Amino acid sequence: MRRRIAPYLLVLPGGLWLIAFLVVPLVFMASVSTQEGDIVNGFAQTFRFANFADALTEYRTQFLRSAGYGLAGTVLTIALAYPVAYWIAFKAGRRKSTYLLLVLLPFFVSFVLRTVSWKFLLADDGILLQPLKSAGLLAQDFHVLQTTAAVVGGLTYNYLPFMVLPIYVALERVDPRVVEASQDLYASRLTSFTKVVLPLSLPGVFAGVLMTFVPMTADYVNAAILGGPANTMIGNIIQTEYLVNNDYPAGAALSFTLMAAMLIGIFVYARALGTENVLEAAAR
Repeated sequence: MRRRIAPYLLVLPGGLWLIAFLVVPLVFMASVSTQEGDIVNGFAQTFRFANFADALTEYRTQFLRSAGYGLAGTVLTIALAYPVAYWIAFKAGRRKSTYLLLVLLPFFVSFVLRTVSWKFLLADDGILLQPLKSAGLLAQDFHVLQTTAAVVGGLTYNYLPFMVLPIYVALERVDPRVVEASQDLYASRLTSFTKVVLPLSLPGVFAGVLMTFVPMTADYVNAAILGGPANTMIGNIIQTEYLVNNDYPAGAALSFTLMAAMLIGIFVYARALGTENVLEAAAR
């Protein structure tokens, strides 16, 4: 009897935590998303599902912009993280832990402070642009802040470790003898990488995409600090609806719409990549 209930007892604390701080808030937010009213007269449950249609119609641009920023940032993190993870896994030798610590070092600083530091660096009269303008290498009206490049760059910088770590873990599990065997069979280094290393590292890429795309798409800090009015993301709209306009039904509807859109996108991505193949590769 004890052996049967032991696994459930081990899961119980985590399960209760998720129920209390994830499931219950989601249920309350689902209820709020179909209400009507205002902060003065109160909100009443009227099951107004039109709140979701209004959210999609009114803020379609911000939804698409957020998805575009998240996709661009995810692609950039893959391009930057994969070489770093590959070098640490296969070339760093005994100093792997040191280099991984350097990758994680920015996490010892607040997320907001890291983003604000980018604003300081990229300012028009900052330490990067001002010397180039003084030297005549850049036009005096050139600016980086309040542009798409600044927001996507901030997202890429802040979430880069979330891509490096899972890819590194996947590459660390690749048996070097398998790579050597492919080269013994006259495969070039490029062929060994594309036919052996890359497929075996796909579980890490898959996990890294989930860990970066989702928070990037819902992020609002980078757009608020590094962007301008033309770079508003859906996270900024949700924040405004909750904290400024006090329109809780609209904020809840936007939140659920964003959550549903990301879940659908993740499902399509998993089907396209082939989750079964990824899990088989991870098991091997």
